[in-house]
Amino acid sequence: MNRMIFASLATRALALAAALSLAGAGQAEEAKTPYPSMAPLAQYLMTDQAEIALARTAAPASISGDATVLVLKQHGYETAVKGKNGFVCVVERSWMAPFDWPEFWNPKMRGPICFNPAAVRSVLPYTYKRTEMLLAGVPKAKVMERIKEVVAKKEVPAVEAGAMCYMMSREQNLGDAPGHWHPHLMFYGPRSDGVDWGADLDGSPVMLNPQFQSLDDPEPLITIMVAVDKWSDGTLIPIHHQ
Repeated sequence: MNRMIFASLATRALALAAALSLAGAGQAEEAKTPYPSMAPLAQYLMTDQAEIALARTAAPASISGDATVLVLKQHGYETAVKGKNGFVCVVERSWMAPFDWPEFWNPKMRGPICFNPAAVRSVLPYTYKRTEMLLAGVPKAKVMERIKEVVAKKEVPAVEAGAMCYMMSREQNLGDAPGHWHPHLMFYGPRSDGVDWGADLDGSPVMLNPQFQSLDDPEPLITIMVAVDKWSDGTLIPIHHQ
């Protein structure tokens, strides 16, 4: 990655971190946000055809073309296309962000993501569980408690070595503040400070995702981001001189 791209990326990463740090305001600030509660379900839903197409943009066609694709329905995610390579592509909604993030209920947020087989087995279950409970009207505090119980009882396997995902869609909308942000890969592991990855060190392309480091979040995961310089369709990202 050349220096101009890296400088631009570093600036964008700081902007993302600043935007997501708003979560530190906590529940007391929630009522001041434009998304204090869940919007009508219809605002989060898409047509199957549109959602399948968007989900596939998460990764290059060589991966997403043979992946299983999920779509969001009234009670949770359902399989719309059965794949054959072990990957699963899905469009995540805002409630997969930290529970105290001001945009937790933002109905415009769309995060196309494609999990590899290891992440399908050990990370995707959290997407299923959060979504099903929240759509059923379970309060956020109860959802957090239930997920912690699930982890304690080992109803979800520990994160597998090699678990990762693609988030390379130029159509992604990661929220009002981050927007399209940047094409990137994410690697999962047990929660840590990222030091063993060299995350956030000067000149390192590895970033610790600030969105998933809230101590209140029940999933015991660390998310490491590594940016790439192309969207999933092969288009180079714009280079901004900072």
